[in-house]
Amino acid sequence: MKNIVVMGSTGSIGIQSLDVISKDNSYNVVGLTCHSNANLLFEQAKKYSPDFVAIDVIDSSHDLFNLCKENNIELITGSKASSNIPFKNLDLAINAIVGTAGLRPTIELIKNGIDIALSNKESLVLGGHIIMPLAHKKNVNIIPVDSEHSAIFQCLNGENHKELKKIILTGSGGPFLETPIHEFDSITPEQALKHPNWDMGAKISIDSATMMNKALELIEALWLFNIKLDKIQITIHPQSIVHSMVEFVDGSYKAHLGLPDMKVPIAHALSEDRRLAIDFNPIEFSSLNLSFQEFPKDRSNIENIAREVCNKGGFLGTVFNAANEIAVAEFLNGRINFDKIYEVIYRTFDKNIMSNDVSIDSIYSVD
Repeated sequence: MKNIVVMGSTGSIGIQSLDVISKDNSYNVVGLTCHSNANLLFEQAKKYSPDFVAIDVIDSSHDLFNLCKENNIELITGSKASSNIPFKNLDLAINAIVGTAGLRPTIELIKNGIDIALSNKESLVLGGHIIMPLAHKKNVNIIPVDSEHSAIFQCLNGENHKELKKIILTGSGGPFLETPIHEFDSITPEQALKHPNWDMGAKISIDSATMMNKALELIEALWLFNIKLDKIQITIHPQSIVHSMVEFVDGSYKAHLGLPDMKVPIAHALSEDRRLAIDFNPIEFSSLNLSFQEFPKDRSNIENIAREVCNKGGFLGTVFNAANEIAVAEFLNGRINFDKIYEVIYRTFDKNIMSNDVSIDSIYSVD
């Protein structure tokens, strides 16, 4: 039985991960962590009886304290709770923390030699140049949970990476693919949160609506697959059936297909050399209609910045990500219009904070 900690257990990916785990008796949930959703963490702790739970923000009168005391569950609290968990006897960690907060836990997991099913793309956007060499040194496996990177990971399994010609990263284009950018000022949070294909958390849904998610995923792919930047192509695929493709030097392609369902890449990240039997909806090939198109030209600045981040490195990934996180939060809070998300990102990125002295602490300082 494999001992697993689910970090970000109360978020969309964390909840779905626990659902997949509950369907298979090969896994033992020994730990759960979250930021502040104490009520849901309480219910999860009751159901899975972990050895420990960690939460950043909690009211001292919450019932979770009594539950943990009565059931001998270690309770870890404080601003860095997910980084202060007991790492002993862990086989795998699912890092489903949203945003910059997921970086430090990723580093701590690698330092302790624990394999990671990684959903937190920010870890690699901010610190890929630190994480990947450290993972190699510690012999830690990083298995992608993002649907696109999981697709690429599976397509490359058993292949000679020297024969890889191109990675084709697909994206739905979000709910405003056909909406010209000059009309974005009137888009409401409610509209932006309605993704046509995927059921995701608020931050990721907005990133899909702006297509910022593709820019971040491009940077993530560079680190995960150790490939030259000019060999990564973004292609818009509105149906979200082909989750990504790879092209080989002999002119052949491999693609990963499936209806939009995050439980599929989660199950693969958990499965190692077998495939888990999960509930899923099959594709009706007789009615399948797939289309592909280039990245919208009126949003090309987002992709161009991502490529600049890849080329120049340093703190640029941190600046790019931080500007987006704040802009998305301000939009969801009703303080800026949807189109201003781009303006905030462009204006902040133009500061071009550069340094070769990049460490985890300095990344957080710049952030």
